[in-house]
Amino acid sequence: MPFGIAWLIWRNNWLSAGIVIAAANLIDLDHLLATPIFDPGRCSVGFHLLHGWEAGLIYVLMLIVPRWWVRALGLGALWHLLVDAGDCMAMTGSLL
Repeated sequence: MPFGIAWLIWRNNWLSAGIVIAAANLIDLDHLLATPIFDPGRCSVGFHLLHGWEAGLIYVLMLIVPRWWVRALGLGALWHLLVDAGDCMAMTGSLL
């Protein structure tokens, strides 16, 4: 999916943009700060540092930075949060 998004938005630079969008998954490193590191019943959104609304606001603000790679990173992080939110909804029936 990251490379498809990159191709739609940055067609001339889609491979590099796809790599940056995929690299946004590194926000999952914040799971290493939790105890336990992995809990299959826990929703990441709102629990982990880089999955909170404050981080989401920063990711949205990254979309207006005039560097393509910053926008790609912000878009990738927002995509990651959207996918995690979908997992939370599937797991619990709600985001909270």
